[in-house]
Amino acid sequence: MGIVPIRGRGAAGNPPNRFESIWFEPEPVLPDPGDPLPYRETQYLRDRSRTVISRNASPDIPFEASLNLYRGCSHGCIYCYARPTHEYLGLSAGLDFETKVFVKEDGPELLRAELSSPRWVPQVLALSGITDPYQPAERHFELTRRALGVLAEFRNPVVIITKNYLVTRDLDHLIELARHDAAAVQISVTTLDRSLQRVMEPRTAIPERRLEAIRVLSDAGVPVGVMVAPVIPGLTDHELPAILESAAEAGARYASYIPLRLPHGVAALFQEWLELHYPERSRRVLNRIREIRGGRLNDPRFGSRMRGVGPYAEQIRSLFEITCSRLGLSRQRPELSARSFRRPDEQLGLFGLDTNP
Repeated sequence: MGIVPIRGRGAAGNPPNRFESIWFEPEPVLPDPGDPLPYRETQYLRDRSRTVISRNASPDIPFEASLNLYRGCSHGCIYCYARPTHEYLGLSAGLDFETKVFVKEDGPELLRAELSSPRWVPQVLALSGITDPYQPAERHFELTRRALGVLAEFRNPVVIITKNYLVTRDLDHLIELARHDAAAVQISVTTLDRSLQRVMEPRTAIPERRLEAIRVLSDAGVPVGVMVAPVIPGLTDHELPAILESAAEAGARYASYIPLRLPHGVAALFQEWLELHYPERSRRVLNRIREIRGGRLNDPRFGSRMRGVGPYAEQIRSLFEITCSRLGLSRQRPELSARSFRRPDEQLGLFGLDTNP
C-alpha cells in the first residue's frame, strides 16, 4: 500500500526518529472490508513523571511556566510544533505522536504538592505549553478538570489554550478563578472551512463549536480571546479577517496570531500532507512559507520564529493589526494577578478564621 490518508489522523505514517538508527513501522489495519481508509487506534500509556510544571527561558514565549498533563495529542493537527517532543521518548513525530498518548495520572496531586511548597513563587501557569489540555483523552481521565480544581483552591493564575469546546465543562473553576483576575482562555481557530479542518486537525472541535465556546466563556464573564494559529501562507492566511470578525462577534476580547513554523520532522510531515490533500496548492504554499522563513521551511531564531520575516510576513502582521483595531480587539492578553494566591493549609489565622477570603 502506498502513502494514503489514515482515517481520523493527520499524519499518514511514522517517519524515522532523528535520534534512533532503528525504527518499526506497523501496518495500519482496515476496520472492516467496506472502509476505504486504514485506521489506527489510540493507546494511552502511564507517564511516571514526578513533575507537571515545565520551565522555559524563551524570550518570545509570554510565560515562564507551563502545566503539562499529557504527552502526545490525538487531535492529530498535522502542523503541530510539539510533534518532535515524542522523539525524546524513542517514538516518531508522525502517527506515534497522535496514537501513543502518555497520561500523567498523578498530575493533579503533583501540582498540589508543587504549589504547596514554599519554593513555589505564585505566577501564571500556561495550560498547556505542549499539547491541548482538552484533547479527547480528557473526557475520560479528567486531569485538566482536577488540576483546575487545585488551581482554583490555591487561586493560582492560569491561561488556557485549546481548540476544544470541552473547556466549557469547567466553567465553575474558571469563573472562580476569574473572580480573582486569575484566569484567561484563548480558543485556537485556524480555519472556518470545515472541510479543511477535518483533514488538517481531524479530532478537534469544528470551527462553529470553537466560536460557541468563546460565546459561552464570554457570557460567563471569563476573559476569552482568539488565537489564530498557525496562519498558513497560501492556505489559510486569507481567512485571518473573517476569523477575527467571527471571534469578536462571539465575544472575544483579545487576539493573537502565529505564522506556521515547521521544526525538525514536522516539515516533512506537512509536505507529505499537502501532497495527499492539496497537491495543486503544495508548491505555492511551500514557497510562501519559505518567503517568511528566510528561504527555508523553518526559522528557529528567537525574534523571528513567532512572526516571520520579509514583506509577506509584514503583510500578515499589518492585516492582523488593522483588523484588530477595526474590531476593538486587544492584542494583549488581560493581565492576570497572583495577589490572591493562598496555600489552603496556611489560611487559618487568629481564632481559625480564613485570613484571605
